[in-house]
Amino acid sequence: MPFPFGKAIRVDAAAKPGCTLARMHRLLASWFGSGLIMHRIRGSNLGSGTIGALFTLPAAWLMGIWLGWQGQLGAAVVVAGVSVWASNRFVDAEGDAGWIVIDEAAGTFLALVGLFNWPEVLTAWLVFRLADIKKGLAPGVAAAERLPRGLGITADDLIAGLYGLVVGHLVRILL
Repeated sequence: MPFPFGKAIRVDAAAKPGCTLARMHRLLASWFGSGLIMHRIRGSNLGSGTIGALFTLPAAWLMGIWLGWQGQLGAAVVVAGVSVWASNRFVDAEGDAGWIVIDEAAGTFLALVGLFNWPEVLTAWLVFRLADIKKGLAPGVAAAERLPRGLGITADDLIAGLYGLVVGHLVRILL
């Protein structure tokens, strides 16, 4: 099975064996390996963003239960910052590679801020994923993706997360 990170990273890892910072970038950008699952299963990264977001969903929900909306918002800010930092390492060689899913994690945390019950949580998450996947349906998402480097990789998911957040809170109010 081919190496899931591509040539640029393989060369980087070979040039600096044991480079902890390079490994940390890969680990974080793939959101602790969740972005590599689809490639491992079927040889394609298609769907990796949804897998990364799905792995984040229970963590974001539990953080809200345990730490409240402030914890979720704090996590969204921290993960978004780490997303820009970690994805910047790979963007020149690979662009917005499918295995980079930390941006979906940031969007998931943002979409769930202040939502604690499953109907609103699932609705917010589904709207977030739909807005991220079908960027043309949600104004601002495609434009955010055109921002430079890691900022663009992360910003479109944050805008999509805002759509999920708004719809999730509407569902919370209506239920």
